[in-house]
Amino acid sequence: MGLDASQMMELLRNSQTIAVVGISAKEDRPSHRVAAYLQRVGYRIIPVNPGLKELLGETCYPTLEAIPQEIPVDIVDVFRAADQTPPIAQEAVKIGAKAFWLQSGILSEESMTIARQAGLTAVQDLCLMVEHRAVADRL
Repeated sequence: MGLDASQMMELLRNSQTIAVVGISAKEDRPSHRVAAYLQRVGYRIIPVNPGLKELLGETCYPTLEAIPQEIPVDIVDVFRAADQTPPIAQEAVKIGAKAFWLQSGILSEESMTIARQAGLTAVQDLCLMVEHRAVADRL
């Protein structure tokens, strides 16, 4: 479930910081590749993984709520199993994120409902990198 092209461009144009939940330190993993791409095209990536201290030159946090309040998070990009995403959606709401994004293959209506009811843009089963590439020339 996605956004139309103009909504996608607006979200990507107005976002600066993306928290990547479930990011892997392994460069061949999709979570790492997507985060590295987004960083290369100008977004600040905030890695969220309790097993890591630093990744991609940024401090890694164990949870979304552990990210210091002075770092505003625009998009929460999630690489976790669908059944683990509702509490992450609740955390995204608590930290004041603008959007909650479940990567390709991850579907959770419960998470979408939590995010939408709190006013967040909610996307599931899409790759943020693929979507960015599709509209990048118009951003």
